[in-house]
Amino acid sequence: MPLFASDNVTAVCPDVMSAIQNANIGTAPSYGDDDWTKRLKARLSDLFECEVVVFPTLCGTSCNALALASITPPFGTIYCHQLAHINTDECNAPEFYTGGAKLISLSGSNGKLTAKGLQDAIIGKGDVHHSQPSTVSLTQSSESGTLYRVDEIQAITMVARHHGLKVHMDGARIANAMSALAVTPAEMTWKAGIDVLSLGGTKNGCMGAEALVFFNKDDAQMTPFLHKRSGQLLSKMRFVSAQLLAYLSDDLWLKNAAHANAMAERLSAGLKTINGVELAYPTEANEVFVRLPWSVIEELERAGFDLNEDEVVRFVCAWDTRDEDVDKLLSIVEQATST
Repeated sequence: MPLFASDNVTAVCPDVMSAIQNANIGTAPSYGDDDWTKRLKARLSDLFECEVVVFPTLCGTSCNALALASITPPFGTIYCHQLAHINTDECNAPEFYTGGAKLISLSGSNGKLTAKGLQDAIIGKGDVHHSQPSTVSLTQSSESGTLYRVDEIQAITMVARHHGLKVHMDGARIANAMSALAVTPAEMTWKAGIDVLSLGGTKNGCMGAEALVFFNKDDAQMTPFLHKRSGQLLSKMRFVSAQLLAYLSDDLWLKNAAHANAMAERLSAGLKTINGVELAYPTEANEVFVRLPWSVIEELERAGFDLNEDEVVRFVCAWDTRDEDVDKLLSIVEQATST
């Protein structure tokens, strides 16, 4: 039972599955020249309140790596948090796609970079012997389940602008952040200084669909070729774009995220009442990080929960998490701590 292991383990949201089925009729132009992809680009421009350049992709790793390759030279430096997905879980894809750019991982409490931490880390500009400061990558929501407030993003992007750096946002869970903070897509991104966004869909109800979104077309000049070279320019792109169109229609992405966030809050509130359980980070979106006694971890694994046995255990709620799923988990933890 992989409940709470990740929001990647869920079924496809019914509205998204229907959209795939509806797209599966007749023929359509290949490689993104279809009506679904054209409508997706228009939809994203409306959502973000500006004309954007869009490249659909199948997964978050390729989306992040393509974004970074588009704005970072091979001799460049990419600054990110030490827990960032691009640093810990993407098998050097950013380095591979960029042709050799260097990731510099920075510390920061609760999984977030700070403007001061970034300022202190930027060195070597103009020095031919040093990799060149080029890019900053933020993860929203962070890998610790915490959120960057808009003013925090603005503070970081101001430092980046001062040094001539571009700013990327890994938005695998951006819908969860937007729902929790009640801000618009524009306020979360380009109005706060973000240059390029990896817009996630797979973790929040899609089968396999992400979108690389540029807010300045000049940053995307090389991306069509990188998109093709990476194998992400699909001949049947309509099936990816159809997913994202449904996902972004009628606020489905925000409704799914709001439900996941609410389930995480329910779980977090329940865990805080159990002796021996300690929250590792504030619960701000759809992930709950806790420190549990080994006896509790073992009991959860015997009950079928898929947990990693690190010092901190992560529980992830999703668009289809049910009240009874949360209550069952709480019951097992409570019983295990009382024996």
